[in-house]
Amino acid sequence: MTEQQKTPYDLPDVTGLSIGILGGTGDQGKGLARRFALAGHRVTIGSRKAERAREAAEDLGADLSVSGAENAVAAGESDVVIIAVPWEGHKATLESLRAELAGKIVVDCVNPLGFEKGKGAFALPVEEGSAAEQAAAVLTGSRVVAAFHHVSARLLLDPEVGEMELDVLVLGNDREATDLVQALAGRIPGMRGVYGGRLHNARQIEAFTANLISMNRRYKAHAGLRITDI
Repeated sequence: MTEQQKTPYDLPDVTGLSIGILGGTGDQGKGLARRFALAGHRVTIGSRKAERAREAAEDLGADLSVSGAENAVAAGESDVVIIAVPWEGHKATLESLRAELAGKIVVDCVNPLGFEKGKGAFALPVEEGSAAEQAAAVLTGSRVVAAFHHVSARLLLDPEVGEMELDVLVLGNDREATDLVQALAGRIPGMRGVYGGRLHNARQIEAFTANLISMNRRYKAHAGLRITDI
């Protein structure tokens, strides 16, 4: 393969896009909100209760462009919406927001995992195949993309960590949508978005999070992924 063939194609300019994060009161959601706000995006944290969302936004600091609102408001007023809710409430949350999410790029980063004493984390079966495919089945009017599954919430929130040294695998059936999400990932210093296949490949990406959790527990680390040769 020549150097010219290795050169990535141009990704879209996503400067100025607003981002809503549903389930943004958890560490993963708050961490992504913080990093995207630092990158210059207006971010709205969503929650079932507006007050809880506002408290989460305030926790990140008044110097960041982060606000809090009910999920429906956060979804409706944002250009791109990230789903970071607990797996137990995933389907019900999406079903309640079909209208607000219609026509939008929806990024699902939910990992359907279980935890058992003595066995650690393990992947749960999903009728539709994966959380992302469940989202696509519910949100038939949205453009669903899977991404941000393997990003350490602790590192996202750590003010001492200036760059997130990892690749984000981005999966979806809509090339324009996956390009945009790859570009969004690249807005966070040190992070790169890498196309990882169509949405039906999301199950193994979500399940691999259980392996990362096991690695991080064994080595007391916050490991992510780097893809070589591209």
